[in-house]
This record gives sequence, C-alpha cells and structure tokens, in this order.
Amino acid sequence: MSEEEMIIETKGVKVNFGDFWALKGIDISIRKGEIVVILGPSGSGKSTYIRTLNRLQPHSGGTVVIDGITIDDETTVADMKYVRAEIGFVFQQFNLFPHLTIMENITLAPMKVKGMPKRQAEDKAMALLEKVGIPEQAYKYPSGLSGGQQQRVAIARALAMDPKIMLFDDPYLGPLDPKDDQGGSGCND
Repeated sequence: MSEEEMIIETKGVKVNFGDFWALKGIDISIRKGEIVVILGPSGSGKSTYIRTLNRLQPHSGGTVVIDGITIDDETTVADMKYVRAEIGFVFQQFNLFPHLTIMENITLAPMKVKGMPKRQAEDKAMALLEKVGIPEQAYKYPSGLSGGQQQRVAIARALAMDPKIMLFDDPYLGPLDPKDDQGGSGCND
C-alpha cells in the first residue's frame, strides 16, 4: 500500500495523563475513502485517539501522519491549520456555539478559515441543512433544538468545510433515524 493512498497513519501512538496511559501504542493505517469504526468500552481511549489526529490532544509518543503531514510539537502553524481545515469533527456533545444561530454556527468556519463569501457560505449551509432534513431550523439557536437536531447541525457544520476526513466522537445515530424517509441519509451524497 503506497503512502500516497494513506490519509491517516498512526504508529505507536501513546497518550498519558500522569501515571495513567490512555493509549499504549496504537498503529492504524487508513486509506482515502475507507470508513473505519473504532469500537470499545467507555474509557478505552477512543475519544482520546481521534482527538490526537488533529492535535486537540497531543500524543506522548509515536507518530501521527495526516494527509502526508506529521503532527507533533514541530508541526508548523500553517500545516496545523491545513490539517484542521481538512478534518471535520463531530464532538460527543456537538459543541455548537450557543450564542450563534444554526446558520451562524455552520457559516463561521468557512468564512473565517477558508475566506468564503457570506452569501456563498449561507447557500452552502442551507443546502447542507436540507440534506440533513432540518432547513427550517436555520435561524434558531441550539437551545431550541432537540438533541437529534443538534447532531444534524454538527454534521452539517463539519461538512461545510468540505473536509477530506470526517471524525465522529461517539456517533450515536439513533437521533438520525428517518422520520420522513430522509433523516441523515443525505449525508453520504
């Protein structure tokens, strides 16, 4: 398997919190286009591992390579910005900004990070909200949405950046069960 096909490669990744080792030498190679599920009991390091992929959680040892860029203490700011812009991350608690509308939550990163014009970002956000089945929620605040609707917004927000990689931290998909034969099914289009 050539390195050019690899989008994520970790070798011997370790993470410790004091004397506790959350990860003890994780080796994973993921090719472009692959879908991988990391499954394990609570506390087994799944969230810690995926957080190392964009350096939200620095690793204590081993190597992390994302799309050909080594992620460590020596990674340049420019490379780290590139990697973070190419990774869509849906957090366990969705981490929507409570003071921003759904539209603002989705358009913020494309406008600030990628310099997308506001109108283009809003058009894209609305298309994504339609894809996940909740366009009518665009101008509400997160507190006015159900947990399932917040999850759909988090997915739309991540997809708005056109990421090469999508990470889902504890992706309980129950809220995405289709009530109108669409649900979250449009996310794979």
